[in-house]
Amino acid sequence: MPISSFYGLQTSLRGLMAQQRMLDTTSHNIANASTVGYSRQEATLAASQALQVPAGSTASGSGAHLGSGVDVQSYRRVRDQFLDLQYRGQNTNLQEWTARANGLSSAELSLSEPGTNGINQQLANFWDAWSKLEQHPADGSAKQALVEQATSLGDSFAGVRAQMTAAQSAAQAEYDDITRPASGTDQGGQIAQIATQLADLNTTISHFLTAGDAPNDLMDARDQLLDKLSGYGQVSVEQLNTGSLNVSFVDKVTGTTYPIVTDMASAWGGPPAGDNWTPGGQMGGLLGVARIPGGTVDGYLNTLDTIADTIATKVNAAYGGSFFTIGTPPAGTLMVDAALTTDPTAVTAGTGAPGSNDIALKLSQMAGDPAIDGAYRAFVAQVGSNVNEAERQQSNGQVLTDSVEDRRQSVAGVSMDEEMSNLIRFQRAYQASARAMSTMDEMIDVLINRTGRVGL
Repeated sequence: MPISSFYGLQTSLRGLMAQQRMLDTTSHNIANASTVGYSRQEATLAASQALQVPAGSTASGSGAHLGSGVDVQSYRRVRDQFLDLQYRGQNTNLQEWTARANGLSSAELSLSEPGTNGINQQLANFWDAWSKLEQHPADGSAKQALVEQATSLGDSFAGVRAQMTAAQSAAQAEYDDITRPASGTDQGGQIAQIATQLADLNTTISHFLTAGDAPNDLMDARDQLLDKLSGYGQVSVEQLNTGSLNVSFVDKVTGTTYPIVTDMASAWGGPPAGDNWTPGGQMGGLLGVARIPGGTVDGYLNTLDTIADTIATKVNAAYGGSFFTIGTPPAGTLMVDAALTTDPTAVTAGTGAPGSNDIALKLSQMAGDPAIDGAYRAFVAQVGSNVNEAERQQSNGQVLTDSVEDRRQSVAGVSMDEEMSNLIRFQRAYQASARAMSTMDEMIDVLINRTGRVGL
């Protein structure tokens, strides 16, 4: 079978078109070099189907296959799925400790320690007021100062408890906002909105893949949403044959899964009842701060209540009557007895004759009591230790997350040096294909226009 003289033109054209696509892909990479979540792409080339030359067409009499050039097989994303999994795992851990550190820092700020307005200083002033009364047991101004200082101490406990409760409530409110499911015209919280976007992308991507197309930019958008979702909790992703994904949160302790997206539909209906799960991520950090009972701040409040109750019990016992009254919660209701508030001169400094100071002496000697001052200092140290640990874990998590992200960018990120090198390489290949086409064109021109002319 004779081979057409135009066959070489078609081969050169394929080369031109292939190199043009390579240049287009490189231009796309360069344009998106600073786009967050973009994965660099490359055109995959393969030799096009060869022309089969029948037997007898070669000198040996055998057949052959004559190359026909090159074709673009696909446009693929350069991405490492294993690094994606590593990044999401580290991001989950980082966001959990970040949320915990922020919540605990708010609780720590409410203590105002060390400082002149903290409970530790108020306790010192309270014992000092008893000491002054012990020195002047009949002095009305000393009794007035004692009642005022005791009131200030109760107010300090109530203020610290209220601020810690506010930090706890703020963490719970943030958690509720994040996990709120979609309902009616309400698009829901961040997780519900991401679930809706993922379901829409699943639908579009699946349709393109079924048609034989690879929507790389849409896949990048989907992976970026999965990265963001991993910050809220530990995520499990199941790849379906259609190119769609099943996405779920995973309980870090029990392994129970909670669907977010099922194939092409959003499946997020909110967290489990009672928030009785361990999702990790920002949700886990917020729950660790806000959970009642069992949360970190809840433990702080219980300790604070215990110290306030101990103060009321021991002071009243030493006073021999009702100096403090206390209710529920103890730290929020520690108050000087109403009778003493109304008439500070009714404060009793001693049990003997006028001028006796044995009660005031006993109470002034309670300064530094391990069950009161010691317990409060230990409580402050515990809060500070917890905050330091959370911040340390946050810093470690940031380093690990950044390290994995650097590795991921080394694979999927756009290197301008590499892309510029590719531009030159593809440009030269394009020029070579163009030169081959020009040569074939000149040969055919001679064949068609000059064959048979005298003088050739």
